[in-house]
Amino acid sequence: MSISMHSASVPVFVRMLGNMSAWLDKAEAHAKEKKFEPAVYLGARLAPDMLPFTKQIQIACDAAKFCVARLTGVDSPKFEDNEASLAELRERIRKTIDYVRSVPADAIDGSDAKDIVVPRRDGSITMKGEIYLKQFVLPNFFFHVTTVYALLRHNGVDLGKSDYLGSLTAAS
Repeated sequence: MSISMHSASVPVFVRMLGNMSAWLDKAEAHAKEKKFEPAVYLGARLAPDMLPFTKQIQIACDAAKFCVARLTGVDSPKFEDNEASLAELRERIRKTIDYVRSVPADAIDGSDAKDIVVPRRDGSITMKGEIYLKQFVLPNFFFHVTTVYALLRHNGVDLGKSDYLGSLTAAS
């Protein structure tokens, strides 16, 4: 039996976004324990030419919501990109999870051969839905999720592989 476009996308997004939200809880606890403002994390970068922590979370959320919207052929919800606290970033993650969960599986399934147009600064690109999901969205999503994890680890938050993976027994 083959997997569906829905099962290859929504549960993956929900699981990893939920894990990322839990990392923010740990980051907040770490800041409190070490007696510094959690807002310090917001501008953290792994390298000077990388986007900061806040933008990494925004882009991970955008990857998930734009993917689901494009696969279903609808407009995605608009987020302002103005989060200024861990609480606001958790809220963005929650809104993203709520949105991707709200889309019925049958609206996504069957989109594997659909032409997906992705607007880019250097001109839009078009690819089939399966290629879009597997070779564009998922690598991009995991890049930004992993960067969030790495930034928190780099800044002393006690996270390990089990935090990254989350519960392996829970269904997404």
